[in-house]
Amino acid sequence: MFNSLSDRLTDTFDRLRGKGKLTEADITAAMREIRMALLEADVNYRVVKDFVARTRERCLTAEVMDSLTPAQNVVKIVLDELIELLGSTESKLVLSNRIPNVIMLVGLQGSGKTTAAVKLAYMLKKQGRSPLLAACDVYRPAAADQLATLGGEIGVPVFRGDGQHPIDIATGAVREAIDHLRDVVIVDTAGRLQIDEQMMQEAVDIKRAVKPDQVLMVVDAMTGQDIVNVVSTFAERTDFDGVIISKLDGDARGGGALSVREVTGKPIKFVSMGEKPDSLEVFSPERMAKRILGMGDVVGIIEKAQELADEEQMEAAERMLREGLTMNDMLEQMRALKKMGGMKSILGMLPGGQKLLNQMGGNIDESVMDKIEAMIMSMTAEERLKPSIINGQRRARIARGSGTTPTDVNNLMRQWGEMNKMMGKMRSMSQQMGGKKGKKGKKGKRMRMPGMPGMPGMGGMPGMGGGNPFAGMGSGASSDMDMLRAMERQMKGGNKF
Repeated sequence: MFNSLSDRLTDTFDRLRGKGKLTEADITAAMREIRMALLEADVNYRVVKDFVARTRERCLTAEVMDSLTPAQNVVKIVLDELIELLGSTESKLVLSNRIPNVIMLVGLQGSGKTTAAVKLAYMLKKQGRSPLLAACDVYRPAAADQLATLGGEIGVPVFRGDGQHPIDIATGAVREAIDHLRDVVIVDTAGRLQIDEQMMQEAVDIKRAVKPDQVLMVVDAMTGQDIVNVVSTFAERTDFDGVIISKLDGDARGGGALSVREVTGKPIKFVSMGEKPDSLEVFSPERMAKRILGMGDVVGIIEKAQELADEEQMEAAERMLREGLTMNDMLEQMRALKKMGGMKSILGMLPGGQKLLNQMGGNIDESVMDKIEAMIMSMTAEERLKPSIINGQRRARIARGSGTTPTDVNNLMRQWGEMNKMMGKMRSMSQQMGGKKGKKGKKGKRMRMPGMPGMPGMGGMPGMGGGNPFAGMGSGASSDMDMLRAMERQMKGGNKF
């Protein structure tokens, strides 16, 4: 989503950077390109008009025109205005002190309400809540069965009330939650292919009956311009509190999603970036704006890694820092990378990474990880712990056992060597920061690996060039552009398996 828009905006900024000093004509031309890019991305015309007018006015100030880096100032202004368009600040889900809290989901049929309800239940369960799902869509065939199946997969019960009216199901779910000490009820309401009076009145009646703490509207990011009419109508009738944007990982232009907050004044609370239960993310206007402008989302990468981090991984990271990387460590890193969404997901969150992905046709051969795993699993336990003993004869045996070639094994060994060199550099940095022992700081606390805050065990991504792919996050690391160039060389055939 937003790939085409991101490319157009990045190209516009690149042309501005090629100029020493900007003129009013340069600003006007850039604003024209930004306007066309937004309109082609299906952003609402009125939203585009106001956005470009505000941005142009700010860009034409003397502070920008006479500065040493006018192009950078223009990018900063566009970023600020885009953040403002998306909502300025992160809008979190607000729950009351009453038991149970009730969250009601509304929206058109096909917008993704049912899956959004399950993802929200999964998120709340991870936060220590005890959710209950209410299947109030009695019109769509097998809707309750779908909710029950998905709820069963994440261990969240579903109140069905088969044969009852949706209002009775919603109120029954609240009583069920009270009886079984469930502190959140998520009401999945019915939708239609288009707005009609029966659907709207039913939503109003359910809201009146259960008095929800939060009413969230689920909108499909691929809807386009019609999304404005849909959210406006729901805002008038049900007065919802926020928006969940689903299918944001799709291939549509996605401009309708950028129009929602400006048109309704309602904040975007969550975005869904995939099909798995854990793919619902709290919406951050700043991080989304930076991704649209090709600046990446490094914070998102750190958060993904922190979710996977545990004490055992922290101890493994410290051992790698002291003793170096084994093939077992390399295998664990690769598996952790898969859990974080794979190489394509991580690259798309790095500065300039989405543009690099687009240049490669949007595809990365994730099967390289399977090859690496096959080679490592074909090694003996001793070889995995001490890769330095792997000679030519052993490499030939490993290649035969994994269905690869000796060249593939050689490339894996080279990767292991490069990653260990990086570990050596990090060990030196750690010793300089925390004393010669490098294990504890001044207050006796364990130290994390420099350049990888909160990311134990992520010393590098196999198959994507040597070194630390998360360079640039901490002091002493190489620049993001150096990292991206290494990735590009790898993916274009410089170091394939």
